[in-house]
Amino acid sequence: MDEPSHIPSATPAVELLPATPVAGTAADSAPATPSPGLGARLGSVIRNMMHTRMDKSGARLRLIALGFAAIFALIGGKLVYLSFKPDPQSLRRAASEAVSRSRPDIIDRNGEILATDIKVMSVFAEPRRILDKDEAVELLTAALPDVNARELRERLSSRKGFVWVKRGITQKEKDEVFRLGLPGISFLPESKRVYPNGPDAAHVLGFTNVDNAGIAGIEKYIDSQGLGDLSDAGFRMDPVDLKPVQLSLDLRVTHAVRDELVKGVQKFRAKAGAAAVMDVNTGEVIALASYPDYDPNTPTDALEPDRINRINVGVYEMGSTFKSISIAMALEAGKVNLNSRLDARVSLRYGKFTIHDFHAQSRMLTVPEVFTYSSNIGTARMALMVGVDGHKAFLRKMGQLDRLRTELPESARPLVPEHWSELNTITIAFGQGLNVAPLQAMMAVSALSNGGMMMKPTFLKRDEDAAMAGATRVVRPETSETMRYLMRINAERGSARAVDVRGYFVGGKSGTADKIMHGHYDHERVFTTFMAVAPADKPRYLFLTLMDEPQGLPETHMSHVAAYNSGAVTGRIIERVANILNLPPRLDLPTLPFPLLAKAGYSFANTPSKGGGEH
Repeated sequence: MDEPSHIPSATPAVELLPATPVAGTAADSAPATPSPGLGARLGSVIRNMMHTRMDKSGARLRLIALGFAAIFALIGGKLVYLSFKPDPQSLRRAASEAVSRSRPDIIDRNGEILATDIKVMSVFAEPRRILDKDEAVELLTAALPDVNARELRERLSSRKGFVWVKRGITQKEKDEVFRLGLPGISFLPESKRVYPNGPDAAHVLGFTNVDNAGIAGIEKYIDSQGLGDLSDAGFRMDPVDLKPVQLSLDLRVTHAVRDELVKGVQKFRAKAGAAAVMDVNTGEVIALASYPDYDPNTPTDALEPDRINRINVGVYEMGSTFKSISIAMALEAGKVNLNSRLDARVSLRYGKFTIHDFHAQSRMLTVPEVFTYSSNIGTARMALMVGVDGHKAFLRKMGQLDRLRTELPESARPLVPEHWSELNTITIAFGQGLNVAPLQAMMAVSALSNGGMMMKPTFLKRDEDAAMAGATRVVRPETSETMRYLMRINAERGSARAVDVRGYFVGGKSGTADKIMHGHYDHERVFTTFMAVAPADKPRYLFLTLMDEPQGLPETHMSHVAAYNSGAVTGRIIERVANILNLPPRLDLPTLPFPLLAKAGYSFANTPSKGGGEH
């Protein structure tokens, strides 16, 4: 279609300016100029409009970009701010997880504190708030010289929100760190375990780590009873809410026993020693000491291999103290009685082995003489009467062939012959060839002393009724009284004279075992043991002392047998602790100390008897 020649001026769609200026003011004052076509004019307008919008869009894009940049800068700044600003909730959670747990007090049988918590201050850091870590390390190690600079730098370089700088600082150290004014360094109170009596009862108490978790001894036992699970679950308990754990130990007796043991080990130049006191009617361990020991306030010393608990963890050949069990076995089986005689005229040969007596009498010996002369031959013959199977069964009944479990987590399995022959029965009868924990042997001898009831030893306080509820009869009362009689005459005239403390009617048995060195028994290196029961007529306590490689002294005629060292120490312990144990001395000895034996026709059991021996 042809374009129209003009558009009526009355209704213009778009008002267009003339291409050139108009000279006159009247419409007809000059000749008309031809108008361009409509398409050309519309294209010009569109081009002008597009040019205007593109200019405006660039400005808008720049404005939007600037806005986004500002928003991102704001967010980034906020993130940086939050990274340096501590989050109270997360910091509180981290501190709660890191701070050491509270523990109940441990007290002795009389209520004396053995272990308790105290509040100490510790230094911690928030690494994300520390700007100059090298400077912080330099300043902190100057104030806390025992802090390792390299390890501290590694901790401060981590992305954690909470790290320890040092646990348990002194007030002086706290003041010095505080004066540094370092951002991101703060203090936190926590619990620390302390043992006010130092090494006394250390092997029973055990110790805790830096987080106050039990690592050994009763401390570890407490955690196993639920305290550790509660702490791991996030329950933080105040010490005042925790019931104290009461032990069977008597702190006074424990201190005296350790003191006498240390003196004895030093006097006889022994490698090590141990001693214990047990209540034979409850199975309670009243005192325990093993030396060398350690101070649980510095538990790193406990890691040294010579500082083990020799009463509970070590296993040893108990020497002639084991003859008490062997003779009781023969009595209980009815193979012998006090009038029986054993042939000790010549050494006992078995294959290529020959069994000798240390103090050979070269004659027939009665059962009391076998005990007081500590005859290996006589004891071996009694064991052979019972037989291998009967011997093993009796020792198992007496708890000597299985690991003894108590509240102390540390325990040792006995070393039992893999193939048990008659030769094993012969040697085990007099205390060689079977290694047991001394506490196991104490458990058995306690049962032989208290009337025949065996009860598991305990380190927790308990009364006699509770003990008897879990006790097992292992021998008849008559057998028990016979063993007390034998121990008593051994103290009167035999190898246990060192414990015949006047007024206490003590009975005892010594034991000297040659140590195995390079596969052979070495007569120069011995392990000595001594057990004593007091009083022998109505027993209450069993005492044990052992020494590893004691040396002979001029006053012992250079002899290193048990009677001179472990026996002497046991005697001093009894003298020192008898009054503490409420064992008052009796001016007059009992007139009928062994009534069951008198009733059975052994009237000589209640009159002075003869015997002897040093072994």
